[in-house]
Amino acid sequence: MKISLHKSRRGFAVIIALVAVAVLAMLAGALAVFMKVENQLAQNGNDDEKLLWLGRAGVERACWILAQEPGGPSSLKQIWAGGPGDGPETNSPLSGVTLDNYPVGDGTVSLHIIELESKININRADTPLLTQVLTTMGVDASLISVVSDSIQDWIDTDDATRPAGAESDYYQGLTPPYYAKDAPMDDIEELQLVKGVTPLMFKGGTAADPNSPFQHHKLGFGNAPGQAEDYPFGLRDVFTPFSNGKININTADANVLQCLPGMDANSSQAIITLRTSDGGADNNNGVIASLGQLQPVVSNPQAFQSINNYCTIRGDTYEVHATAQVGASQREFIAVIYRVGNHTEVVGFHPK
Repeated sequence: MKISLHKSRRGFAVIIALVAVAVLAMLAGALAVFMKVENQLAQNGNDDEKLLWLGRAGVERACWILAQEPGGPSSLKQIWAGGPGDGPETNSPLSGVTLDNYPVGDGTVSLHIIELESKININRADTPLLTQVLTTMGVDASLISVVSDSIQDWIDTDDATRPAGAESDYYQGLTPPYYAKDAPMDDIEELQLVKGVTPLMFKGGTAADPNSPFQHHKLGFGNAPGQAEDYPFGLRDVFTPFSNGKININTADANVLQCLPGMDANSSQAIITLRTSDGGADNNNGVIASLGQLQPVVSNPQAFQSINNYCTIRGDTYEVHATAQVGASQREFIAVIYRVGNHTEVVGFHPK
């Protein structure tokens, strides 16, 4: 059987042409994907810049809102906290102001503002306050002095070690080694570096297996030997490194209130009930205008004395979460704002 050389070459040429077409098609597809990725990267870069400025605009709006708030007590009923206003605000520039989806250019920004005086300043917490916090959390009694002393050793500027605390000589023996800060905390995450503080103690919650057929009931404070850690809240929920050093009785939650030395559950609940009332002491619409107004409400003398020692009625420091959105792109930015009278100052700004 004879095979024509001409037909053989022609068939080979067809194969080469098909391969070339396939290669060109793949190259064209790759080029299309590359161009799409490049366009998306360019769009993302453009959106990132827009989101940054939207975040800054949101923080400036938060500054304006805080500056417009009337003097006197600050409370969760005010506009900055997402409340309806506590009276004077209804006749101020804040009337009708919303914190959600404020339009800026072709994007929007939403604000969540937290008054940091609603928490305990970790840099100013003394031994009784730290002990009460750890006791209220249910930290094992054998660890309370360790954590309390170690927190204070971490913050103070000397190298002297408290009886149950730790300085750099202890931390240098860890893997990896590090030094005690010996300076005030500027990020609450630092607590996780302190001797005795466990991850669960920091964030709250339990390590118990929810699928276990035999659940242990917690009786009293602390954990039994071998029992998993179990905390109703974490250190990060009640402490902050930034505030004026006092706790605002109008904005602190029930966990923080119960962490005051001498405070009992009935007294803290009485304060929360007063704050959520429409009337309240001296017809104040639930806003506590002076600590003296709590004396008829807080029957425990030790709790009332603790309120006078640790609390105030107004906040000066705010953490702002500004969520910027452009199209499908979204990013959250965090800032810290100090307020003195009607003057505000941004002292920190970063993406989350």
